[in-house]
Amino acid sequence: MQIIPQDIRLDAITTDLISIPVFNSRQIQVELLRLDKIHPLISGNKWFKLQYYLRQAKAENKKRLITFGGAWSNHIIATAAACHFYNLPCTGIIRGEEPSSLSPVLTAAKSLGMELCFISRTNYAAEQMPPELNQPDHLIVPAGGYGITGATGAADILHHCNDKQSYTHFGCAIGTGTMMAGLLKAKEKHQQVTGISVMRNNHTLENEMKELLPDCPPEYSLHHDYHFGGYAKYTDELIHFMNEWYRQTGIPTDFVYTGKLMYAISDLAAKDHFPTGSKLLLIHSGGLTGNASLGKGTLIF
Repeated sequence: MQIIPQDIRLDAITTDLISIPVFNSRQIQVELLRLDKIHPLISGNKWFKLQYYLRQAKAENKKRLITFGGAWSNHIIATAAACHFYNLPCTGIIRGEEPSSLSPVLTAAKSLGMELCFISRTNYAAEQMPPELNQPDHLIVPAGGYGITGATGAADILHHCNDKQSYTHFGCAIGTGTMMAGLLKAKEKHQQVTGISVMRNNHTLENEMKELLPDCPPEYSLHHDYHFGGYAKYTDELIHFMNEWYRQTGIPTDFVYTGKLMYAISDLAAKDHFPTGSKLLLIHSGGLTGNASLGKGTLIF
């Protein structure tokens, strides 16, 4: 039996119709799966990617969970909160030297009991963690929950949408590719998955997804032109779009993932990428805590 923290509200997930001119004029129906509603910290796809790692840690009697991320990582704060619920000690391997003051994300993670271990960007890129943390009774979870275990959890996302069979396309933002692999695992043969990479020149994605799904079906497309400068980068154009999106829909997005997803899907629709009559389900993967790094008043929500 799966144990879900009482304050994770899977029942709060809604499927919201997005009725804006660019979609209506192309006669395509777009809906948004609001995973951002399930929890303020373990939000969006984070819970789904973590759930089976946590179950594995308990089943194997692991004494600590180790994972990786940056100073503003949604994965780090989500892991800290989830491990706090499970009473499982955890350590976050943080990219870069320890700053004089912690980001709000790391401050919150530390307050939830996560131990923070800062390593150089060189060692982080080489995945060289301190040897004292690489112990048999520790469960190591890659950054972003990447792995077959994370993708298996992400496949559960489509259990929470209305009438899964009716969609022609699913759309998501991509970091590690774990969520997209999960969607590919869960979709039907007639359905396409459209992935928007939020990283610059992230052309290893296809190989990374093949590692997660050796028999990865071909019904997907990857788009690399909507990164706005790279991971966690943004421009005035993106911020303007996010504010306009909120004015039209009342739905907040973040500048790292979901803002880029909504911009990309809107732009692709304007370019007639989706055939008339298509029905799209976009995944709101949460991560709104990252907006705290923006200056006050940058966003209207």
